[in-house]
This record gives sequence, C-alpha cells and structure tokens, in this order.
Amino acid sequence: MASARTLDDARLLVVAPPDTRAGLSPDALEDEVTDVTAVSTAGAALEHLETESVDCLLTAQSLPDAATTGLDLLEAVRERDPDLPVVLAPIDGDESLAGAAIDAGVTAYVPRDGTADGPAEDCRTAIERALSTGRERRDQRERARRFDAIFGDPETYSWVLEPDGTVRRANEPALEAIGAAASDVRGRPLWDLPWWRSPTDGEAAIEDAIERAAAGEVAHRELTRVRADGGGATERDGSGASNEAADPTEARAFEVTVRPVRDESGDVVSLLARATDVTDRARLERELRESEELHRVTLNNMTDTVLITDDDGEFTYVCPNVHFIFGYSDDEIHEMGAIDELLGPDLFDRDDLEEAGVLTNIECTTTDRAGREHTLLVNVREVSIQGGTTLYSCRDVTKRKRREEALTALHRTARELLYAETDREIADSIVDDATDVLDLEASAAYLFDTDENVLRPAASSPGMERLHGPTRDHRATDDSIPGHVFVDGESRFFADVHDSPSLSHPGTDLRSAAYVPLGDHGVFAVGSAEPNAFNDVSRELTDLLAATAEAALDRVERERTLRERDRELERRNQQLTRLNGVNEIIRDLDQALVRAETRDEIERAVCDRLTTADRFSFAWIGQPDAAGDRLESRAHGGESEGPPYLDGVSLSLADSSEPAVETANDRAVTVVSNVADGLRDEPWRPAALAREYQSAASVPLSYDEFTYGVLTVYADRPEAFDDMIRAVLAELGETIASAIAAVERKRALVSDARTRLEFEVADDSFVFARLARESDCVLSVDGGVRQREDGASVLATVDGASPDAVAATAETLVGVERAQVVNSGGAADSDDSEATDDTDSDETGGAILLSLSRPGLALRLADHGVVLRGIEATPSSTRVVVDVPRSVDARESADVVSTAFSAVELRSKRTVERTTPRDFRSELRERLTDRQLEVAQFAYHGDYFESPRENSGEDVADALDISPAAFYRHVRTVQRALFDIVFDEIGIPAKPSSGVE
Repeated sequence: MASARTLDDARLLVVAPPDTRAGLSPDALEDEVTDVTAVSTAGAALEHLETESVDCLLTAQSLPDAATTGLDLLEAVRERDPDLPVVLAPIDGDESLAGAAIDAGVTAYVPRDGTADGPAEDCRTAIERALSTGRERRDQRERARRFDAIFGDPETYSWVLEPDGTVRRANEPALEAIGAAASDVRGRPLWDLPWWRSPTDGEAAIEDAIERAAAGEVAHRELTRVRADGGGATERDGSGASNEAADPTEARAFEVTVRPVRDESGDVVSLLARATDVTDRARLERELRESEELHRVTLNNMTDTVLITDDDGEFTYVCPNVHFIFGYSDDEIHEMGAIDELLGPDLFDRDDLEEAGVLTNIECTTTDRAGREHTLLVNVREVSIQGGTTLYSCRDVTKRKRREEALTALHRTARELLYAETDREIADSIVDDATDVLDLEASAAYLFDTDENVLRPAASSPGMERLHGPTRDHRATDDSIPGHVFVDGESRFFADVHDSPSLSHPGTDLRSAAYVPLGDHGVFAVGSAEPNAFNDVSRELTDLLAATAEAALDRVERERTLRERDRELERRNQQLTRLNGVNEIIRDLDQALVRAETRDEIERAVCDRLTTADRFSFAWIGQPDAAGDRLESRAHGGESEGPPYLDGVSLSLADSSEPAVETANDRAVTVVSNVADGLRDEPWRPAALAREYQSAASVPLSYDEFTYGVLTVYADRPEAFDDMIRAVLAELGETIASAIAAVERKRALVSDARTRLEFEVADDSFVFARLARESDCVLSVDGGVRQREDGASVLATVDGASPDAVAATAETLVGVERAQVVNSGGAADSDDSEATDDTDSDETGGAILLSLSRPGLALRLADHGVVLRGIEATPSSTRVVVDVPRSVDARESADVVSTAFSAVELRSKRTVERTTPRDFRSELRERLTDRQLEVAQFAYHGDYFESPRENSGEDVADALDISPAAFYRHVRTVQRALFDIVFDEIGIPAKPSSGVE
C-alpha cells in the first residue's frame, strides 16, 4: 500500500533500447505508475528533461548512443539537477559499475539478469526507494536553505552553539559587529565574546539563557549594549547596513533568543542563538507609551469633549474633561445613558453620516449643569473602538458665538453711523446699540463742550437711568471719572467702580463700569450692576464700539468743517462777484463823472449807471428844497412802469422816516436790510414793497463837510447791502460830491454874475481873529492865498500895531509856521479896508507874510466854487467876505462858511455884476503863476514901487529868499501881463512879446 501510494502520482522517464527493456517497459510498470515515458537514447532523455517535469529517471547501462552509457547520462543529469532520483538498471552489472554509479550520485542501483519477471519487481522497489530518497534529500536541502537564510539574515546576529554554549558557527553580521573572523570565535563560549561585555550583566544573562536552552527551553533576554570603545567600531542598524556611530556612548537595545536544536530522538544536539536590534521598536514602544500618556493628559485638560457611543446612542466612552463644558462628571454622563439626553435628539441624519463617514461643524445649543446655555460645534465620525461606533467631538463656541453676534451688531452700528449727521445722533446710536453689542444694561455718552470746558451727557440708556440716576455734567478735570478719562485719554475698566477714589456719585448702583475716551469729542461709559462683568471679549468690544463712534464723530466734524469752508468759499465767491460788480459800477461811474460837464449830467449819470443791467432796482438823488421843508428829486433812474415811487411817499424832512429823509436829516448812511420788517409801522414801506423794493440804502453826498444832497438806492432782494456795499456807497457819495464840487468850481471861474456874502465870525480859533486880538491891531487880507506843497501863504496888512510885534505874536500860534515882515513903514492902502486909524503909520502900519500850516478857508471855499474876497479882523470882531457864482447855490455856500467856524452870522448879501465879459482878476491869474503873484504882491506891499523906494529889489529878493535876478524877472513878467490886460480892456493893442523877460 505504501508502494502504491508512492508510485501512484509519480512521473517516470525510462531510458533503454527496446530490445533491452526487459522489466523496464511501460507495460511492465503501468499498473503501478500512471505516467511512464520511454525513450531509447540519452539525448532523447536530456531533451525530455528540458521540456517536461520528471519525478524519477530509470536508465539502462547500455544505450544506442555512440560512446554514451547510462552512467554518462547519470553524470549529465547530476550536472543539471543534483536532486532528481535516478535508478541505474544494468544487465549483468558488476561491483565496479555499482561503485562508479554510487560515486556519480545514483539514487538506486538494480542489476538485471535479462529475465522478464524478476527485474520488474526489483525496479518498482528501487523506484520507490529512489523517490523516497529524493524527497528526503529535497527536504533536507530545503531545510538547509531555510536555515542558511535565517542564519545569514543581515539584520540578525546568529550563532550555532554546542549544548555547552561554545560557538560552532557565527554569521557574518555577528562577526563584523565585533571585528572578528570565524576562527576567532569558534570553540569559545558565547558569553565570553566581546559582544556581551558592554551590557550590564550581559555575560551572566547569556550564560543563563544558554543553560536554559540546553535544558530544552527557549530563552529570551533583552539587553542594552553601550559602545564604550570610544569609536572606530562599526555597528549595524535595523536595516543591516553599516552605520558609523555618531555618539560613542549611543545605547542600542537587543533582544536575544536561544533555542534548542534536537535530533530524531529528541535529544538536544545544538543551540541556535540570535540577537536582534530592537532599538527602533523600543523607541516606538516608548514613544507610544509617551503618546498615550500625552493623550491621556490632553484629554483630561483640553476644553473640547470627546464622547463615543454605540449604535443605540449609549455611551461607551466619556472624555475625563467633560466637566469643562457640561459641568457633569464622566460618571454622571454615563448615568444619563444616551447621547440624546446631553445633546438633544435629531442632532444629525444617520444616512448622511453613513454616506459621508464624518459630519463637521454641526451647531447645537445645550444647557450645562448650572443651567447656563452653551453653543457647541459638534463633529460626528463613524468609528469602531471597543464596541463604540460613533465618535462625537464637542467644542464650546459660546464666547465666539457671542462675539460674532456682537460684531454683527457692531457692524450694524457702524453702518448706521455712516449716515449720522450730528454728534447727538452718533451718541444716541452707540447708546441704543450698546446693549446688543456689549450685553450690558447701562450706557451713556458725554460730549465735550469746548466753550464751557464741560462734558455734557448727550444720551443715556434706561438701564443707566435706573442704576445710576440722571447723568450730569462733568468738568474736564480729575474730579470725576469721566473728566479724568477725557483728560488722560486712556480707557478705564473697573471691576467695582466703588473702589475708584474719583467716583463722584457714591450712591450709584453700578458696580462694573468702563469709561472710554472718544478722542477730543467726549467719553463713552458702560456698566452693569454685577461686579467683574468685563472679560477680554467685552473689553475689546467696548474699545471697538468707542473707536467706531470716535471715527464717526471725526467724520462729522470733518464734514461740518468742510461745509463751513464751502459756505465760506461760497460767501467769498458771492462777495467777490458782488465786489466785481461794484468795481464795474465804480469804473463806469468814474468814467461818467470824468465826462460830465454839469451837476445835472453827474446826477443823471449816477442814477442811470446804478440801475443798469439790474444792478439795483431804483436810484435817485434828492436835495432839500429852498424852504428846507422836504426833499425834492434832482435825478432818478431804473423805475419801472406804474405810479412813480417818489409820488407815493412822504419826503417831508420833519416827519418822514423814508431812508433818504433820515440821511438828509442826520447826514449819515441809512440802510434798511428788509423792507418787510415793520411793514405797518412806517408808511413808506408798503409803497416800496409794492414795487418789489425789499432793501434800501441812502448815503449823503458830502465833500469837505458840505452836502450836495443824498443818494438813495433800492434793491429787489433783502440783505442786498452788506458792509462792503455800504462802504462802497459811502465812498461813492464822497466821490459824487467831489465831482459836483469840481464842476461848481469850473463854473464859478466863467460865471459873469456873483453873489457877495459878508459874514460876522465869532470864533476864537480862527487864526486871524486870534492874532488881531492878541496883537491889538487890525489885520486885512485881500483874499490872495497861495497854496504850497506843505501849506499855504497869505499877505496881510497891519494897522494899529508894529508889524514886527505882530509877526512875533503870529509865530507863537500853532496854525502859523512862519511870519515875515514885508513892510514896516506904514499901512498900505487897501480898497477893501473900511477901517481908519489915526495912529502914526511910520510906527504902527505895515504888511506881513504868514505861512499857514493847515489849508485855509480860501481853499475850502474854492473847492465848492466860492471865492474868498477878503478878511478883516479887529480885536473885537472878524469880517469874512466871499463871492458866490450864479451857478452855485448861495445857501449851500453859506453852509460851507458856517461849517468852518463855531459861530457865524450872515450880515449882508448882494449881487456883484461884472463889467467885462472876462473877469480881470481871473485873466490875470490865468497868465501868472502863484509864485509870480506872490513876488509882485510882496514887492508891492514892501513899497518897492514907491518913490522913493522903501526897499530895493535886492532887499525884497532877500526877504523872499530868492536871487535878485529871479525877483526882477518875476516883477517884469507881472508888469507885462498887467499892461497887456489893461490895454486889451481899453482897446489898445498890446505890444508883441519879444520872447525875452
């Protein structure tokens, strides 16, 4: 049965010639072997072995191949496969052939005698034996290969030992580790090798392990080997590669195993010792233990809570730190039983979890043991850990959620502040939104009053009113918390405001409080009835809200400043536009005034220019009538269709309040900014408003204290006459009056008839009256006043006093710069003088030249077309005589004299007709200069023309401070001009001028 089982599945190759196959034919073996292949030659056998798998080769000795035998085939097969079972079955074999076959590695040798029965049975037996032997050889060879693979493992140090522990064999890694050869260690006890000298008690541990293995046990030891040689030696790391140790004292961990090797009888015949470097594994195990400890500490102290449940939601694991969020211990959580009791039902959809495997950031709300509400973010994951299938990771985001809500409210507040237009709106907004942003019940905003240096409450919440009472003003000083914070510019947070020494209201119910400055604008205050209400988040949000409000207040202030600047620019642009218009009016009027020949032309031009191009609605010039009872219009312009305005209003100087009348009465500028004000109080206002005159201005036409009437202008809008327009109109009034005066002077020079006025003057400040009184004499002036750059000079005759004494007295007067005696030999004759004096002329008469420091009366009169004819001053009275041309109003001229002195009385008024078409005096003045007239007058009064002469030409020249040649030239010029005029008047042709003076 054993043989049958052996041959049942064997593949047999038979090599023998057909004629020598007795007992070897397939037919003879096929009952025992299911797969038999027969070939005749060795070559055919080798070819078959190349392509087919064979379990056993049976060959005869004699083969048809030339010089080839079964023994040769055996040797050829052994070169290819040393383990293939080969049976040699020669016919009539001998011992020498058997020995040669054994030497060639034959598996079985079966000699044949050539009969048919005997050999077949022997062959079957031999084949079975060969197959068995082949299997054993293959098993041994496989075991040897496996042992060699294990023994030669480059990652393991291995030794084959005798039962007593001496080394029989060592692999290359073990030898290289100690730098030894095989002969160095063979026969030596393993514990005596250098390998085990560095580990602590290494030798004893190895010797003990060997004893246990020799007794039949497998012994394990773990040793730590420390290099103590100081370098040079090479170790192998876990990969088997050589590695130069960077640290000569580096510790390496090894696991040593010694196991017994037994023979067929079970006796221990040898020992196998192996040492494996487990440094990395030990490190990993140590790191794993440390990691486990780290995770254990982390789970116990982290704020996130980890929970694991089974499919029914029952807890299988509860993180030890569960109390951080929920306030319960892990045992109390376990007692709850299911996750739904803690996080609520329907936290997530199971189908979604199965599909995704993990669900993140599921937001839910739960309540802790103290009843406080928490917002959680939960991550859910499918797991398989010790019966748990679902892992929950819970993170408390209550503060973050609160912060997000506060930031959302703060963002809303910031948007509202973008549209706030006033400081109070901003204060109301931050106080109203403080509850949502900060979750504090009391808030207030103080705004700084720069004029009073006071922080004034601009807004406060109902909570502030309830806890603190009405808010009040605070000085910007250290006396109060708001004042101190505003001055210091730093935020103050109080856990209990009652602890502050600056608390100004000890009765307040506020406990926690914060005061934050709003830049230069004020202070923002928030508080609560609970102490310690401010955490890091609420502090940050308070600062953010205050910073937002400060930015809004800065924006409003900038916009307010810009609006004020824009208004100022607009006002200045309007002012500039008006100024340009006014300048245009002035230029236009100046051109008209220059071209005007008469007063009427001036007045018409002014009224027309002022109402041209809608500058003003109406303008007119008025003057008191002859009786002085009312104003009468001299010129007007700009009035539209309809009843004339001036016909509908009273212009009485006694009882009218019309602007022109008021100006005529008080000679001051009158402005009515809005005609509609007091509409029923003054009769002229409805009449003006009916013609759309909404504002008015009236200015006097005055020049050198003389008034030529009033100019009144009306506009179609209120407030049309600002300060600039008023000043321009007032100046324009003076310009018009000056132009009228110039025209009057011009007409006065060409007028044929005059009105002579004689005044009695009682004014002690008049220089001639004072000089006559202090000198006790009579002074007479013929009206000839010469104007100089720095003043004026006048020649006066003296009667009744010494000219030298009068000159000395004159120089003491402020109004006289210099007094010079012209003639001291007696009073000169004067046509204008009516006084007589019996005093000896040789002692008391004469003439003096007075240089006056201020413009005299003659010049003021000339500016208004009036000519000074003479002055006579006595110690008791002074008489002034003037000539007024017909073109000049005599009454106005009298006003000029009246305004020049403090007390004046008109004594006489008469008409003086000219006898020639051309006035002799005017003609003479036109031909001569003032200096020439002055020299001739000085020579005349100095008795130069007397015979005999009282003073020579050199004397007069010296008195005048000129050269004698200049004196004679001036005198001859005057004489020639005088004769020309006289001869022309009487019809005698004048002598042609020689051109030489």
